[in-house]
Amino acid sequence: MPSVLIYPLAALAEIAGCFAIWAWWWGASIFWLLPGIASLAVFGWLLAQVEAGFAGRAYAAYGASTSPRRCSGCGALKESGQTYGTLLAPACA
Repeated sequence: MPSVLIYPLAALAEIAGCFAIWAWWWGASIFWLLPGIASLAVFGWLLAQVEAGFAGRAYAAYGASTSPRRCSGCGALKESGQTYGTLLAPACA
């Protein structure tokens, strides 16, 4: 499978897996964990299909583009007064 297809599929798998675990964390049924874990496993498998050097650079670029957005999201949560759970609290401190 060409890399140009792997990265969008990996991104969808990561988003779906993280969302499912997030939904469970905030009160959804424990059955949300099963597709969440499966999606994250697919994400890891897809990234393993790409040459390691190229995958590392792409993942670093992805992290550099999402970290500022994550931090701004934490700031928005703090300003709104909403709680964000004990797992996210250290990242938002």
